[in-house]
This record gives sequence, C-alpha cells and structure tokens, in this order.
Amino acid sequence: MRTYFSAALSVALLVLLAVLVPLSALSAWVDLEIDDTDRYVAAVAPLASDPHVQNTVADLITDEAMKQIDVGPLQGTVRDFLHEAVRSFTTTDAFQAAWNAANRTAHEAVTAALDGDSGESVTIDLAPVTEKVKQNLVDNGVPFADQIPVQHTDIQIVSADRADQMRQSFRWLRAASIWPAVGTLVFALLAILLAWVRGGPGRRGSALAALAATAVAGTGFALGALVLRGAIALARNRVLAEVPGSETDGAAAVYDALTGSLRTTVWIVFGTGLAVAVCAVAARIWAQRVLPAPTTRT
Repeated sequence: MRTYFSAALSVALLVLLAVLVPLSALSAWVDLEIDDTDRYVAAVAPLASDPHVQNTVADLITDEAMKQIDVGPLQGTVRDFLHEAVRSFTTTDAFQAAWNAANRTAHEAVTAALDGDSGESVTIDLAPVTEKVKQNLVDNGVPFADQIPVQHTDIQIVSADRADQMRQSFRWLRAASIWPAVGTLVFALLAILLAWVRGGPGRRGSALAALAATAVAGTGFALGALVLRGAIALARNRVLAEVPGSETDGAAAVYDALTGSLRTTVWIVFGTGLAVAVCAVAARIWAQRVLPAPTTRT
C-alpha cells in the first residue's frame, strides 16, 4: 500500500508541476513585464538596433511616402533613394529615442487591446517615429521628405482573431499575478513533507521517501520548463503565421524581445530542477548506504 501511494504521489507531482510551472511563469511574466510600462519599453528598446526592425520601419514609412509622390518613370529611383535615407536614420540615436517614445505609447495600446473588446489587433504605431524621420530628413534637405505623411502606420504584432483568443487568458493571468508561482513552490514543498510523513519506518525511511519526492519535484520543474518552452515556440509560429508577410521579420523580433525573459526563465527553471533532481538522487543513494536499516523484531 505504501509503495502504491508513493508511485501515485510521484505521478501526480510530475503531472501537476508540468502544468503549474508554465502557468506560474506566464502569470508572473504578464504581471512583471507586459503590464509594467518601463519593463515593456526596456524589453523592446534594443530592437531599434535590430536590422529586421529597421528594415520594416524603413519599408513602411517609404511605402506610405511613395503614395504621395508621383515622379513618373523615376518612381523606383526616388523610392530607393528615400528608403536609403530613412534606413540611414534608423541607425541614429534620434531613432532610438523616437522608437522608445513610440513603444511607451504603444504599451497603452497593447494593454488596451488585450483588455478591450473583440476585433482589435495588437500593433505598434509608427507615427511618432515617422514624425522624427520626416523632420530629420527635411532638416538635411532630402528631396521629397516634406511629402512623407505623418499618420498611423502600424507594425502588427498579433492579429485581431488571435488577440480575441488571447484576451481571456491574459485577463486570467493578470488577475493571478505571481500567486501561481508561490502556490507551485508551496505545493512542491508540501508534497515533499507528505512523503516524509508517509515514509517508511524510522528516520531512514522518512529521509529516503523525502529525497525521492524531492527528485520527482525537481524533475517536474524541469519538465514544466520544457512544456513552457514548447508553448512559447508554438505561440510564436501561430502569431507570426497571421502577420502580413512584409511585417513578419519585425513582428518576430518584437515577439522574441518580449518573450526573452520567459525563455531565460525556462533555462533557469530547467537547470535548477535538473540539478535538484540529480542531487536528490545522489543524496538518496548515499543515505541508503549510510543510514541504518530498521531492525526487525522477532
């Protein structure tokens, strides 16, 4: 009976941790990064130097500008010239400042879209960046720069349909905050304590049972981390599949930047869980050799 209970506890612990660890990490991520404007801006700030983002911004601004410019057979030449001028601006400190300002404003739109009604996609509005680009090019005497329209030009991050599917989950994760993470740790500790109490006779039996439960808990954390990594990759593929082709590279860079802390969490939890499991197994082997076996009375 004791062996059956131990096996059942191990299976339950593995399965529950494989579910709880990803949920805990996601709820903490939403609370600490997605809902925090400063952390959100800090996460996407390095993207101002990302070639994919720079190219996406240059393409979108140039395309909007060329809708206002008609130079006949020189259209292609003018487009290439203007695109190169805009692309050059994206390497400056002024672009970095404009990008940060745009994302600080965009954070309000992102949280509103995830909190709002159906039919709203999640986007980054490039209008503040376009305004800085136009002013810089006009000041430097770039031809046709004064015809660049300053209007809403969006990089789509999540389509409206996908955002509709995500809203309910985000609301739950936001409400949960960091408590699932706290609960997961408490649950693992209680499972180890229960194993100690329900262990075999004497100090040796309790210690061996607790170490076995610790090894299972560590394995459960490592398994949960791998489940989270798979979920991040799956969500990335689904989100990018619905982004317009011209914006895919930029959207992918933004997605990777925002989920960077999650991927770091994956490897920290995986490494820690694996280390705990290995140490617990080693300690159990040592305890089996060192601790005296219970005596049997005749």
